[in-house]
Amino acid sequence: MFSSPSRNRALSAAAAFAAVVLCVSLVRPAECQTPSPGTPCSAYKSCDTCVPHAKCLWCFATNNCTAYPVTWLLPPPSLCQLSQARWGVCWLNFEALIITLAVLGGLILTSIVVCCCCCCCKKRQSGPDRDEERYSRRRDEIRQRADERKVERKARHDEIRRKYGLMGDSDHPYSKFENE
Repeated sequence: MFSSPSRNRALSAAAAFAAVVLCVSLVRPAECQTPSPGTPCSAYKSCDTCVPHAKCLWCFATNNCTAYPVTWLLPPPSLCQLSQARWGVCWLNFEALIITLAVLGGLILTSIVVCCCCCCCKKRQSGPDRDEERYSRRRDEIRQRADERKVERKARHDEIRRKYGLMGDSDHPYSKFENE
């Protein structure tokens, strides 16, 4: 059901590589600019001039740059639909960004859970745990005491049989006992 550890490492490495590529593609060092405090987002007239500013959001439906609503995690549909909104880069819409980040987050969480499960299963299968050892030791001690009691009981019963002459001949163990 679980894959091999080398395959898990390869999948984790691929997921990490994809996350790095996505981060690098979203942030272009030459274009990271902060607008002057007095420049409103509405002053930008194209997507390429609007999206490098973290506080601005470009909407292709209305072709205007608006201030990103910081009180909302996602821009409300009244401002711009997610499929038409651009933030950070012009070629990636908000909808695709959310789906991509959700898939990457899910892959990372799944790989962490699988790795933890593999590690836990490997530890359990490596040998019996302390509880099992303790229970087997107790079982052995109880069995040994029961055997000792059985031997003592048999010795007492044999002594009583000898005392009353109920022990049979050793030559004829199946002979009938006779009263004298």
